[in-house]
Amino acid sequence: MNDMTATSEQIVDNPNYNTEQRIPTNSSEKPFQCNECDYRCTTSGILKRHIRRHTGEKPYKCNECNYRCAEPGNIKHHMRKHFREKPHQCTECDYKSVTSTELRTHILTHTGGKPYNCSECEYMCSTYGELGRHRRRKHLGEKPYKCTECDYISATSSDLKIHLLKHKGEEPFKCKECDYISSSSDLLRRHTRRKHSVEKTYKCTLCEYNSLSFNVLKLHIKTHLNDNTYNCSECDYKTTKSGLLKAHVRTHTGEKPYKCKFCDYRCKASGQFARHMRKHTGEKPHKCSECDYSCIESGNLKQHMRIHTGEKPYECTECDYCCTTYADLKKHLLIHKGEKPYKCTECDYCCRDTGQLKRHVRTHTGEKPYKCNDCDYSCRTSGNMKQHILSHTGEKPFTCSKCDYSCVKSGQLRKHMRRHKGEKNVNEVNAVALEDILMDPRYLCEPTLQTEEILEK
Repeated sequence: MNDMTATSEQIVDNPNYNTEQRIPTNSSEKPFQCNECDYRCTTSGILKRHIRRHTGEKPYKCNECNYRCAEPGNIKHHMRKHFREKPHQCTECDYKSVTSTELRTHILTHTGGKPYNCSECEYMCSTYGELGRHRRRKHLGEKPYKCTECDYISATSSDLKIHLLKHKGEEPFKCKECDYISSSSDLLRRHTRRKHSVEKTYKCTLCEYNSLSFNVLKLHIKTHLNDNTYNCSECDYKTTKSGLLKAHVRTHTGEKPYKCKFCDYRCKASGQFARHMRKHTGEKPHKCSECDYSCIESGNLKQHMRIHTGEKPYECTECDYCCTTYADLKKHLLIHKGEKPYKCTECDYCCRDTGQLKRHVRTHTGEKPYKCNDCDYSCRTSGNMKQHILSHTGEKPFTCSKCDYSCVKSGQLRKHMRRHKGEKNVNEVNAVALEDILMDPRYLCEPTLQTEEILEK
């Protein structure tokens, strides 16, 4: 070691060492070195403070509570909390803080500066803590706030506070200008001042932002100047967020860092992982407002709602056929092309979609994954199960237009119609279409998880 260099052991073991002693050295050198890590610095006092990170020593103690810290500056900031001293004032609102760091973070709420970006979505925020909470609660499904009066849980404390008002018989405070609601009048006033105030005079020429303070406006303008672009080295992909670039690169590398502890599933993004975990937990957060249907994916709920609205946005260009999903349209188009790309490995059967092939394969395996909850009946297809359920409910949706006869199956009705002499046109049946019955959300059912796993192998 250079004679001009002092180690952390020499400083700690020598009580006569001046805490701010500086060894004469070139300006580029840092002669004081930590023995626990690679840290180097210019004075013995700085090194002593650094060493406390390794030893855990906290020599500065608050006289009012049990708080201890390693830095004298931290104890000064802490003592202000006891004496309610908040010397740092925001020029944009009434906010005051104990430290200048807290004030700088607060000012970002006025300037619109949001330097922290979520790698899974477009969310941006002012602090790293906010970003961590967003990822845990939006993408990983964390809901840490629990109501003590009922089973309600939420991802944010503000949602829980609003919920608690229901138990008190109180109404939340609602903004007259937008959909914002809060649990206190103070929060509503702060929201109104920030979002709907007409007194702001300093306007940004690059966007619609305006402010009461010229200094705050200058800080805001800097957010436009920080135009950092992250480029993918493998393709033309560009983004302003390093997190999104990191997630994109996984499409090239094939990396799947998120692994399920219950099965072999792996994925690239935490959002995908959160949705997968719902299969194990049974959570179905997306609920239909018209019936009891619930599902894991928001896209599935959107498709389901078309059952109630009757919307069929996907239309065939070859005929009048229209349907609720793009997948159904793709299957239909194969009829015009005459294609049957899915082939059975056990026989010559071929079909237009994987669903038909899976159902056919069960004729070879003998598998009957659909099980009735009310009896021992099991079957190969969901359609058969839906018809079977009618035998328990007592419903007979197929009715004869010539007499009072009704039945569970359309085939039974066709046989009955032959009994009416002189009637050859069976299409004059006054019956509910089988498709309508099969799409009825009351009779929706799913195969067991074990079955799905078998079919996908």
